[in-house]
Amino acid sequence: MDKYNEPLDTIFHALADPTRRAVVQRLVKGPAPVKELAAPYDMALPSFMKHISVLEQAGLIASQKQGRVRTCTFNPDKLAAAEQWFEQQRAIWASRFDNLDTLLTTLQGETDET
Repeated sequence: MDKYNEPLDTIFHALADPTRRAVVQRLVKGPAPVKELAAPYDMALPSFMKHISVLEQAGLIASQKQGRVRTCTFNPDKLAAAEQWFEQQRAIWASRFDNLDTLLTTLQGETDET
């Protein structure tokens, strides 16, 4: 495994699950206690906490405990790394399509001349 892709692998793994994506979407709106985050899901709290743990390990969220309440917050910096990767891929493919367009235009011009 490429050491430069490990953070991206962890982020994409964390976002591969619809429950975890929904948690991130909710936390984009602002911090929330785990109990509130877990409410929409039909699962035991320990199972839901595994999702929270995966998101924390990926660095997408952080949690802080005050008394008996654990509150989660979103970390946009980690998501920015994935966004940057997508932008790089988009640029590569845009360049390839531009090259293909140029080739097709050149070939079209050659067939029109004959």
